Amino acid sequence: MIELHHAPSTAAMAPHILLTEIGVPFVLRPVDTAAQAHRSPAYLALNPNGRVPVLVDGDLVLYESAAICLHLVDRHPQAGLAPPPGSDERAHFYKWLVWLTNTLQATLMVFFYPERWLTDGNDAGAAELKSCAEGRTGALLDLLEAELQRHGGPWLLGARYSAVDAYALMLCRWTRHFAHPARVRPALGTYLQRVLDRPAVRQVFEREGLALPWV
Repeated sequence: MIELHHAPSTAAMAPHILLTEIGVPFVLRPVDTAAQAHRSPAYLALNPNGRVPVLVDGDLVLYESAAICLHLVDRHPQAGLAPPPGSDERAHFYKWLVWLTNTLQATLMVFFYPERWLTDGNDAGAAELKSCAEGRTGALLDLLEAELQRHGGPWLLGARYSAVDAYALMLCRWTRHFAHPARVRPALGTYLQRVLDRPAVRQVFEREGLALPWV
């Protein structure tokens, strides 16, 4: 049985969506981050970084959300959540997934945890870093908006729904309280609602007990 160690509204959301889309049996293992469960010896044995998610698939223990997504689409090709290997479309799939995790997600982490990049007690520096990260995130969201407008398709890759759409939704949701969140961009807002309208996605949001607005 596949196990997903997760906490609501974290980087575990994209793997949670993919598991639900694929339709294979899995068990959710809640990690109480407020109680520092992700710092416990038992959890650190699964992920020494002390972060969610972790996927346990038989003897495989895997962390990093993007890596889990890649594993799931490869292990379950019948679900059609990635273009065929070796195709140009697959190359763009890799590009967008890496961009989402390495560029957009990394910038959002600076916004939410500016103190990780500063000496203790540097409150003014943290505020400035947070402001800069929000501005940089806005520019990155504009790139997503431009891509959706460029090809005019319903999904980030164009005509095909894929794992990158679940990942993009997860990250765009994190901007919902920004002064200029992802949803206010015309193409991006419509796109996010389209992803939210998928039954598997709605099931995940309800299962995680998330309050409106969802994005």
